[in-house]
Amino acid sequence: MDNCAQNYIRFKNGVEGAFDEIMNELFHSLVFFINRYVRDVHTAEDIAIDTFSDLVVHKNRYNFKVSLKTYLFMLGRSRALDYMRRNRKADVASLSEIAEVSDDEALLEEKVLADERKRAVSGAIGQLPQDMRDAVHLIYFEDLTYDEAAKVMKKKYKQVDNLLYRAKKELREILGEEGKLLL
Repeated sequence: MDNCAQNYIRFKNGVEGAFDEIMNELFHSLVFFINRYVRDVHTAEDIAIDTFSDLVVHKNRYNFKVSLKTYLFMLGRSRALDYMRRNRKADVASLSEIAEVSDDEALLEEKVLADERKRAVSGAIGQLPQDMRDAVHLIYFEDLTYDEAAKVMKKKYKQVDNLLYRAKKELREILGEEGKLLL
């Protein structure tokens, strides 16, 4: 059982601060993951907060069959897709709003992507199709297993394996010679 699941048990047993530990450990990575879908940091934060509130409101839904991180990412992905379905219309934003969002995204990426190598790869990952981006993010940035990533993405183990193989191949092409050293 992972540390977050143990903290969740402590939370369910009424230990103060246990839920805060879960939030501190997983919040920013969940926001970053959701932001890849909704492309708005503020909306991603709202969805992440809703996802965490689901743990508080429905304490018995999490059944410990997967890690708490995997469970939260599954919920977050589902909520992000729901949000995208509800808000398909094009939004018009002022230049100041765009600059504000860009600043927030840069701060979030600085926090999640700590070193230069991950930044270069992240730019190339943005050019991949959505399924490949998700697989790469879940496996390499969130350290989920192939089985956990498959559950989050609602795919089979082999499909995730194939997506990663093709993603690496495309990343090498996108990054060129530099990509061979990074991958």
